[in-house]
Amino acid sequence: MTGKKRTTSGWGGARPGAGRKPKPPHVTTERDPLEFLIGVMAGEIGANATQVKAAIAAAPYIHQKRGESGKKDAQADAAKKAAGGKFATSRPPNVVALRRPAAPESDKD
Repeated sequence: MTGKKRTTSGWGGARPGAGRKPKPPHVTTERDPLEFLIGVMAGEIGANATQVKAAIAAAPYIHQKRGESGKKDAQADAAKKAAGGKFATSRPPNVVALRRPAAPESDKD
């Protein structure tokens, strides 16, 4: 080993330009596909056919049809209806600890 010490140039430490580059900001219009289609229908928005097709394809993922629900949803709704009315759960009984009066002591002398 020689008595030379290494200088810090090029060895370890942070390097300019190293690391993951920051992502560009994500630009969204926060526009609902249904609102977009209504705007196109009203003539407020000029859109091409591709944009309209994309909005039509995206609408079912955001808005659910009124009658479109699964079996589990229907069963849960039916259970809620059945739980009310005649078959509603009643209050638990009010249990009061009964205190018996102390037995009279017999006077046997």
